[in-house]
Amino acid sequence: MRKFLFIGCILLAAVSCGSSKKVRDYKVKVIREYPHDVTSYTQGLFFHRDTLYESTGQLGESTFRTVDLETGEAITRMDFSRKYFIEGSVIFGDNLYILTWTNRVVFLYDAATRQYKATLSYPREGWGLTTDGKQLIASDGSSFLYFMDADLNVQRRQRVTLDGKSVRNLNELEYIDGKVWANVYTTDTIVIIDPADGKVEATVDCRGLLPYQERTADTDVLNGIAVDKDGRIFLTGKYWPKMYEIELVKK
Repeated sequence: MRKFLFIGCILLAAVSCGSSKKVRDYKVKVIREYPHDVTSYTQGLFFHRDTLYESTGQLGESTFRTVDLETGEAITRMDFSRKYFIEGSVIFGDNLYILTWTNRVVFLYDAATRQYKATLSYPREGWGLTTDGKQLIASDGSSFLYFMDADLNVQRRQRVTLDGKSVRNLNELEYIDGKVWANVYTTDTIVIIDPADGKVEATVDCRGLLPYQERTADTDVLNGIAVDKDGRIFLTGKYWPKMYEIELVKK
């Protein structure tokens, strides 16, 4: 989320509570680097068909854009009123959903034309947003995932746990191969969650992904997970100059 919130929990790999299955520990291997707009305070990142989409936050800086992967430049861009702090975003069905942080609204657009359709009430903070193709899946900075229908009605709320303990600060989300990947805000850790029971099946250590020499005083935390139609996984962060295609390797 943003710079001034409290520090997130420290994650430890352990045996999942109630199960003999050990939590897997991964680190990332960089396959390729791409430019990323260093002015983008990345909140949501996803592919839909062949297009890369990104939503960015901060009051007075919030945008939603289509992005050229090869150059990092915005192809199209929507700017929001400075009173809105934009968060996660996703296309589900025929609609584009864009969360706000504390404004308690979700913006709804036509996915094909990006024409405005409605502003919907939202009863909690907006952080991350993704879909499994059947429902929306959202985070609010707590240890819960919210499974919602197209009208934002919560069908199920699932607590996320690691070794039986709640994992707080769940942030940007991506649905990959039947699992929910979540950035844990203020850490360099991604957790891979079984959406059926909320148990963390694996942790991904992203420390050092953006090298020290690439960082500036404005560089913020890891945030941004996207998977394309070919299964390639991409990671970036807030105000990062690079986006990385990565694969997982065992620690």
